[in-house]
Amino acid sequence: MAQINLKQLETFVQVADLGGFRRAAERLNTTQPNVSARIAALEAQLGRKLMDRDAGSVRLTPFGESMLDKARQVLAAMDDFVSGAGDDALFDGVLRLGVTEMIAHSWLVPYLSGLKERFPNIDVDLTVDLSANLSEALFDRSLDLALQSGPFGRTSATALPLGSFPYIWVGAPVLDIGRRVLNWPELARFPILTHARGTLPFEQIQDHVEGFPDVSARIVPSTNMSACIQMTIEGLGVACLPESMVRQELATGKLEALRYLWCPDALRFFARFEDTAPHFVREAADLASEISWADLGVIRE
Repeated sequence: MAQINLKQLETFVQVADLGGFRRAAERLNTTQPNVSARIAALEAQLGRKLMDRDAGSVRLTPFGESMLDKARQVLAAMDDFVSGAGDDALFDGVLRLGVTEMIAHSWLVPYLSGLKERFPNIDVDLTVDLSANLSEALFDRSLDLALQSGPFGRTSATALPLGSFPYIWVGAPVLDIGRRVLNWPELARFPILTHARGTLPFEQIQDHVEGFPDVSARIVPSTNMSACIQMTIEGLGVACLPESMVRQELATGKLEALRYLWCPDALRFFARFEDTAPHFVREAADLASEISWADLGVIRE
């Protein structure tokens, strides 16, 4: 008789957590028929049903419920065993990583390089999205690790601080407004390019605008920061963005810092993951913390 194997137990846990065979297949980087075959083989070896399937949905049987924690314990023990060997190359699988655009525009490339060097057999499935969307994906288990800004409506078990990233006003040199301190009427002559509606920076800028009811101002929100930066370079408006997102453009002279004395609150970033995550996910969060603080120019003890 064939022996129960770790792939079967991992598949069982993923189907139970994600509520379906299709999502489990995506998570495990395999096909839905493979997931079905693993569950069927596991049930055959146990001689009992673990779950009922109905129109695409999955519901654990009472026996399945009783076996789920035991399967988790086996997988956690294997994770501890591999971790104890002290060789990160032994970890394999997929890290489903979610990041905001600010990270994508600043230290994502060195971070991905660091991940590949430390975990050569871990593949990264990358999502770049708004922080609110990353939170939802983290809690419905579509992501393993989210590198995102707070505040958060829901809290995860673990959140490693990645530092605070201050804002800066920038504009194209062709606007010729970077040499003096600006007041709001002078700045508001130009479209204000910034983050998407519903984000904390957008709301703070909108509140600031409302503090000058006699000054007409146009806020142009965008979910695509690359387009926002490019529009600013083209002189189509001024932008209020995290300094780390436009550091290269400032260094090359494509943009210049503007001297307006108010900015939204600095973005505070965290690496967030569930406390049941595999060891390599926790190590990936630690690496994000190291690289983020290095990007800020802070040496951590």
